[in-house]
Amino acid sequence: MSTLTVESPVCKLVALARARQERDLIEGPARGLFFDVKAADYAVEVIGRLRHSQGEWAGKPFILAPWQEHDIIRPIFGWKRADGTRRFRIAYDEIPRKNGKSTKAAAIGNFLFLADSEPGAQVYTAATKKDQARIVHSEAVRMVRTMQAEDPAFKEHVRIYHSSMCVKATDSKYEPLSADSGTLDGLNISGAIIDELHAHKTRDLYDKLRTAKGSRRQPLLFIITTAGYDRTSVCWEVHEHAVKVLEGVLEDDSFFAYIACLDEGDDWTDEAVWHKANPNLGISVKLDDLREECQRAKTNRGEENAFRRFHLNQWTTLADRWLALDKWDLCSEPRYSVEDLHGMRCWAGLDLASIKDLTALVLAFPIDETIVLLPYFWCPEDDIGSRTERDRLPYATWVHEGHIRTTPGSETDYGRVRGDIRAIADEFAIQEIAVDRLFQGGQLSHDLMEDGHEIIKFGQGFYSMAAPTLQFELLVNKRRFRHNGNPVLRWMATNVAVVQDSAGCLKPCKKRSAEKIDGIVAAIMALGRLTQAEQESSYEDRGLYRL
Repeated sequence: MSTLTVESPVCKLVALARARQERDLIEGPARGLFFDVKAADYAVEVIGRLRHSQGEWAGKPFILAPWQEHDIIRPIFGWKRADGTRRFRIAYDEIPRKNGKSTKAAAIGNFLFLADSEPGAQVYTAATKKDQARIVHSEAVRMVRTMQAEDPAFKEHVRIYHSSMCVKATDSKYEPLSADSGTLDGLNISGAIIDELHAHKTRDLYDKLRTAKGSRRQPLLFIITTAGYDRTSVCWEVHEHAVKVLEGVLEDDSFFAYIACLDEGDDWTDEAVWHKANPNLGISVKLDDLREECQRAKTNRGEENAFRRFHLNQWTTLADRWLALDKWDLCSEPRYSVEDLHGMRCWAGLDLASIKDLTALVLAFPIDETIVLLPYFWCPEDDIGSRTERDRLPYATWVHEGHIRTTPGSETDYGRVRGDIRAIADEFAIQEIAVDRLFQGGQLSHDLMEDGHEIIKFGQGFYSMAAPTLQFELLVNKRRFRHNGNPVLRWMATNVAVVQDSAGCLKPCKKRSAEKIDGIVAAIMALGRLTQAEQESSYEDRGLYRL
């Protein structure tokens, strides 16, 4: 296996993928692995016989770019197990749009269909919808038609039908497949291309294809996708597995991973780092196009996430982030210490999503023309390690720094939360505590009333939430919030998705949000009660909270 030398910068995960292949040349034999140069050469040769069918390269041979050849094709088809079969059974290829994913996938599909020496090959291009599945499949068909035009004998060898290709001599077929086709049972795949895994709402198609290759001697499931935003999806699960394999956290010799993206800390507006995510920059990816898209993203917040996901391969927190993170960060100064707020009036929102979830109490203090937020969070102590590993978030650090309090065991101890709230109430003049009308911690709500707190049931529908949700956003945009840069609340601010009713009113939606938003919901409830109280008092004439 030859070493690839590329002058253009690569991201950490690409560097790790290359290091893995080089390391396995030395360590692989001890695990029964070897690199078959002839097999790698054969795959490159076969793919090179195919021709592009569209755009400026139409009719030209499909010559792999160096990164495509050395980072993807050669490793996938060159690595073998001790019995001579392919090492990799699942290959995950995550790169941005316009970097040739579909064309490369079509070429791999044709290789598996025509040149893999697999009797009765069953190869599929799969996606959530039939039309999406046809994108890769149609490109594969066009490649075969071009070969047929050059070689009449090949036309007799491969038959092309409306929705499939077949080779009668080997009883092999290649066809598109979708999650809504109703024909997922009974498959016996030798190869499958899964297109845009990030768009899969459920894991059904992935699981059925993954488990339908068990009787083949060297099946290959090739997954292509751009980054997504849903961190509960099957794509995020596979992405995280890929990252752990590349980082050496997990050892999985059957799993191939290639992820081209920006590194943490890279400035997404800096052209110098765009090549990390776009290895085909200057070939199929045009720099001028990226510049235009970036300019739109800088001036239109609604397009920022799309640019970063689809062109820089960054997993964003939401399809459409509600709050502008740059404006949120501007609300971190000046900071107010606990001592600064000691004894001051405040209104509280208390949100408890479930027994094992984060419990959030947020205090809202009216100071001059700003609202100061002071959040508290609780989490079961036994969950900290698993949350840190599962979510790849610094829960342990947040606990150590005092941003999250823990309760004993694996479930939230409401008694501990009650005791902490008592201590908090000794420091601040809490006027009311707003709780979800359907609050699951009913006993805690009752206990807090016994402690002398004014408990207000706060509905989570548009009637109660719309006005404070709008006010919350306006306060952020006008820099009239102060949140002290709390990292847990900031993380939750990046997660919030909102839903809209027919009148255009907004409210947070936990089901649509990528991750936890309990602190933001608690803050909105606190703001709602604070505003209501101010409107009913003599302070209304001062117009402090009119926007």
